Amino acid sequence: MSDTRSPQVLPTRKPTQHLERYSEADVPTARGVLKTIVFRDKRNGKEHVALVVGEPKGLEGVPVRIHSECLTSEVFGSLKCDCREQLDRALDFVSQNGLGVVLYLRQEGRGIGLGNKIKAYALQSKGLDTYEANRQLGFADDLRSYDIAAEMLRSLDVRSVDLITNNPLKIAGLVEEGVAVRRRIPSRTEHNPHNVDYLKTKRERTGHLIELFAEDDDTEAKAG
Repeated sequence: MSDTRSPQVLPTRKPTQHLERYSEADVPTARGVLKTIVFRDKRNGKEHVALVVGEPKGLEGVPVRIHSECLTSEVFGSLKCDCREQLDRALDFVSQNGLGVVLYLRQEGRGIGLGNKIKAYALQSKGLDTYEANRQLGFADDLRSYDIAAEMLRSLDVRSVDLITNNPLKIAGLVEEGVAVRRRIPSRTEHNPHNVDYLKTKRERTGHLIELFAEDDDTEAKAG
């Protein structure tokens, strides 16, 4: 069941203009045709992608997932997180709904990059949790920003979103950038023995809205 609570939203920052809408095409996939739009950040050349189903232009309450790149999970099949499952679920949701946007942002490892992410994994193998490992490497808990996501949504003329997330920082990030978040749609995936502690840490340390069954019930977890 989706969370129907929605924050009051007022723009608090001047809209950014860091992106150019670089290229787009319809791409056939196992889920159907996805309109694929590449945005290029003029500051650093990074390319971010909007995967669009249906026509969200001018609409309220468009289902949107803001998803940060996770090469280890999405390409290599790592079980240390649930990123691939969240991406799959979001693409399933918008495809089945016939309307929605998945924004794929190049923010690997919560913004620290792939090499440092693997360094953090090495520290985690010695007993540190994901946040402790990042801090030992000299990084904050989360370096991601959502000004790019907001600019992409403005380019698509999305008026308000139903955000597919368990992360309150994503809601706050869009609100701060002036994007109306009408409601939250929980992002649910199953845990495994390799990521359950990671999911618990996210819930306990940074307020992720993750629901886990009792520790002795290993049948399913709802994670984000």
